[in-house]
Amino acid sequence: MFETMNIHIINGPNLNLLGLREKSVYGNTDFESYLAILKEKYAIFEISYFQSNVEGEIINKLHAIGFSADGIILNAGGYTHTSVAIADAIAAIQSPVVEVHISNVYAREEFRHVSLMAKNCKGVIAGFGLDSYRLALESFLA
Repeated sequence: MFETMNIHIINGPNLNLLGLREKSVYGNTDFESYLAILKEKYAIFEISYFQSNVEGEIINKLHAIGFSADGIILNAGGYTHTSVAIADAIAAIQSPVVEVHISNVYAREEFRHVSLMAKNCKGVIAGFGLDSYRLALESFLA
C-alpha cells in the first residue's frame, strides 16, 4: 500500500499565458490541460496548482505550504534570475523544492543562465518542455 504524496506546483510570471505566448519556446499547450494529464497519470500524487505574476504572492504561497507539502515544483519564470526574496523563502522552508524550466535556459540569453534559487533546491530540471514538470514529479518518487 502506498501513501498519497502532497505535491504543489507553483508557476510564476507570464506562465498563465502558456499555449498563447512564444509558442516556439513554450509550446502550444496551456498549463491547465497539461496539469489534467499529470493528475490522471500520477494518481499517487495529490497535485495542487498555484500561479501568480506577483513576487510576494509566490513567497506567501511558499510560506503557507512549505512546512507541510511533500514536495514543491517551482517555475519562478523571470524571478529565477532576479528574486533574492524567493530564494530566501525556499531556504526558509522545510519542503523540498524542485526548480523547473520549460525552455533550456542555458541556450537562451546569458542573464537566464543564473538562478538565484537553485542552491536552495533539491534539483533543477530545464529544457524538456512541459515534460519538465513530469520529470520533477518523478524525482519525488526516488
